[in-house]
Amino acid sequence: MSIIRPARESDRAALYSICLETGDSGEDATPLYADPLLLGHVYAGPYLSHAPDFAFVLEDDQGVGGYVIGTPDSHAFEDTLEREWWPGLRAQYSDPARIPSDQRTRDERITALLYHPPRTPDALLTDYPAHLHIDLLPRVQGGGNGRRLMVTLLDALRDAGVPGVHLGVGDRNTRAQGFYRHLGFQELSRAPGSVTFGMTLGRP
Repeated sequence: MSIIRPARESDRAALYSICLETGDSGEDATPLYADPLLLGHVYAGPYLSHAPDFAFVLEDDQGVGGYVIGTPDSHAFEDTLEREWWPGLRAQYSDPARIPSDQRTRDERITALLYHPPRTPDALLTDYPAHLHIDLLPRVQGGGNGRRLMVTLLDALRDAGVPGVHLGVGDRNTRAQGFYRHLGFQELSRAPGSVTFGMTLGRP
């Protein structure tokens, strides 16, 4: 039996762990990174700290096994992180800018995002200003858990008056792509290594 509830600060370690254990296009990325916190610093922690009203976890008898996190206004969120999230991490990690991008380790490629976080393309903002991330450990995959998590966040975004939401997924993660399409997301664009999907959030 599993429940979905709002995420809280005490879930931070679980979110970081799940982020790492699903960080290789849905597979366990633990062997790939020397620093086990790096992926969480970029893809999980900021949302728990700066968009807690749009962070939900799925919990079973073994603890937190999945989460969905997002923000209703991507550019405002990015501005907040530039002021309040990235500076603390930049004090802990050195900028790998002097290392050619094709020679960087996986850790260095993620560390570069602390200094040069990507901005949401302006073309997405009018129709799809929100964005989200969802990750589930294998033990809670299936059985409708992913859909339940997504519906919880999509309803929260809809209630906040958000017109649409987008997300990115690795181009190798065909299982996730099928999941998003089944939920009603439409493919918006492709870039090397990633696919962007979007969904409008009209009232039911």
